[in-house]
Amino acid sequence: MSDRYLVVLNDEEQYSIWWADRDLPAGWRAEGTGGTKDECLRHIEQVWTDMRPRSLR
Repeated sequence: MSDRYLVVLNDEEQYSIWWADRDLPAGWRAEGTGGTKDECLRHIEQVWTDMRPRSLR
């Protein structure tokens, strides 16, 4: 298992992280940020300020 991750988004603009060396799951796309798990989680904490799904905003 890789210790490198990607920040990913789904169609509802919800964030998560995913292993950089694995195919992305259906419905998710890379956001453009990668790094260690902690780096990716810190990035998400900074940019995901509205936790509601896009369809509820």
